[in-house]
Amino acid sequence: MTKAKSGLKIAIAGLGVVGSEVARQLINRHSDLATAAGQSLDIVAVSARDRSADRAFSLDGIDWYDDAAQLATRDDVDIIVEMIGGSEGVALDLARASLSSGKHFVTANKAMIAHHGTELATLAEANNAHLMFEAAVAGGIPAVKTLREGLAGNQINRVAGILNGTCNYILSTMETTGRDFDEVLADAQRLGYAEAEPSFDVDGIDAAHKLTILAAIAFGHQPDFNAVSIKGIRDVSSVDFAYANQLGFRIKLVGVAEPGLMPRMQTCLLPLSSQLAKVNGVLNAVEFHGTPVGSVLAVGPGAGGGATSSAVLSDLIDIAAGRGGLAFGKPINQLADSSTVKNGAGPDKPFYVRLMVVDQPGVLATVTAILQKHDISIEGLLQQGRAPGDVVALVMTTHETPVASLKKALDEMEDLPIVKAKPVAMPILLADLEG
Repeated sequence: MTKAKSGLKIAIAGLGVVGSEVARQLINRHSDLATAAGQSLDIVAVSARDRSADRAFSLDGIDWYDDAAQLATRDDVDIIVEMIGGSEGVALDLARASLSSGKHFVTANKAMIAHHGTELATLAEANNAHLMFEAAVAGGIPAVKTLREGLAGNQINRVAGILNGTCNYILSTMETTGRDFDEVLADAQRLGYAEAEPSFDVDGIDAAHKLTILAAIAFGHQPDFNAVSIKGIRDVSSVDFAYANQLGFRIKLVGVAEPGLMPRMQTCLLPLSSQLAKVNGVLNAVEFHGTPVGSVLAVGPGAGGGATSSAVLSDLIDIAAGRGGLAFGKPINQLADSSTVKNGAGPDKPFYVRLMVVDQPGVLATVTAILQKHDISIEGLLQQGRAPGDVVALVMTTHETPVASLKKALDEMEDLPIVKAKPVAMPILLADLEG
C-alpha cells in the first residue's frame, strides 16, 4: 500500500494547536522521523483560515491553500493530515475526496470517524489507501494501536476508560475542593481545559465518540455513535463527592463497552481501590480486558498539541513503514452490522441515589414504598443530621437492579411534593472494572 522508499509528500489541513505542532515536528525533526519511517516525510502543502498567524515554523517551500479541498487534487500528495474537526462539512468532504483518489488519510477527528467511519473505511479499502485515526482517541495513549495490534491475539471482553480530560479535571477538582460544578467549569474554561461552549465535553458526547471507535475495533462491528448510551456530568453536585467518599467510592465519567451490548458513557461510582479511580486531573485512561492477557491499563495525556501530534506522527510513520493496516482491524465486509449491538444498559447494577427532600416525618416510608413497588432493594442509607422543614439530601445505595426499574421509581419520586429536585442516580461499578 505504500510507495517506493523515495519519500512521502504530506499536506496538512488545519493549522491550529495540533496541526501546527505536527508541522513543526516534521520540519524540526525531519531526519529522526525519516529514520523511524524508513523514508522522508515532507510537507508540501497546507491549508488554514489565517495565513498571517505566527505558527513558529517556516512556510518556505510549502504551498498554501485557502480551500482545503484543493489539497486532495494534488497528484504529488501521498498523505493528507486533517486537523479541521467536525463530523460533517469541509473535513468530511476532504476525507471522501482524499480516499477516493487513493491518498492516505490521517485524522484526529473522532466525531467524523464515529459517524462516518464505515463509509470512509470502505473508501480506503476500495482505493488501496489507509485511514488512520490514532489521534482521535485518548490523545497520547496508543489506544487504537493497542487494540488493533498489541492485543490482536486476544478475545476482548471489555474496554473501559476515562476518555475526556475536561470532565476528569472538573470531577477531580470538585472532589478535592468541595466547589460546585458551575464554578469549577468556569475555572476549566479560563485554563483552556474546557471550551466556551462546553456541551460536547460535559454532556459526554466527545467521550462517547471515542468509545464508539474503541467498541467497533474491540468487538468487530461497524462504528455507530447512535448506538451509545450517554449521560454526562452536569447533575453531579459537590455533596455527592462527600457521600461517595463515605461509601468508599470516587465519581468518574467512565465509558464501558462489552461485546453485544450498547456501549455506555456514564457518570458512575468506582471503588477507591480501582485503577481508573486513581486517574485524576486532565489525564485519560483506557483499561482493556481480554483473554488470555487479563487486564491492561494505559494512562496518559488525552489532549493538547504534544499528545495529539504524537499520535498523528505515529500514524504517519506506520504508513511510511508499511504498517498502516485496516482501519477497524478487519476488512469492512467482515465487520458486523451495528444492529448486532443490543439496545440495553447491560447487566443489573447497584446504584447510588440522591434525593433532595423536605425533612419531615414519613419521607423515608414514602420513598421505600416506591422502591418496593418496583422490586428495588436498599443496601444502605445516609442522611446527615436533622433539619426539620428544610430541604436535605437523602442518599441511598441499592442492590443490583435493572436500569429501567430504577428509572420508573425515580420518575415517580420526582412527582412527590416532598422531593424538591430531580433525583440523581449513578451506577456503582464493582466487578465490572476489576478484571
